[in-house]
Amino acid sequence: MNELTRRDEMSLAGAALRGAPWKAAAVTGGGVAATTLLMGLITGSVDLAFALGVSVTLFTLVASVGAISKPNIGDRVTQQARNWSLRHPWRFALYPAAGAAILLYPVQLVLDGEGVFGAAWDALCGGALIYLMTGIVAMAMRGRAAKN
Repeated sequence: MNELTRRDEMSLAGAALRGAPWKAAAVTGGGVAATTLLMGLITGSVDLAFALGVSVTLFTLVASVGAISKPNIGDRVTQQARNWSLRHPWRFALYPAAGAAILLYPVQLVLDGEGVFGAAWDALCGGALIYLMTGIVAMAMRGRAAKN
């Protein structure tokens, strides 16, 4: 009976994300949003929904990858959670992807005006993109997990 429940996995992923570089993620997301809006002003095609979508995507990616990049830093619980995340990259990637989809949905619904189902589809596509990118990077970083 060594199998983890979904609740256990969510707790481990949350513990791993506790030490994420939130300031760096916010600066990255904000900088990308500002740059995208500035480029839109220069070219004459400002798209606030696109700028915020890219911003949320990079914010989530920086936070999730940064959380597992240093598995030996933090308290014992955080270290164990990060090591679990590196040993199970696709399970860990589900939770940042779900967070990104939840953040993207209101952006798509309110600013893009696509309707309930169109916004949900776009948010799911954004979450799938985060899932793939986080899972691939976490797989590449698998060697950092402690062998215990």
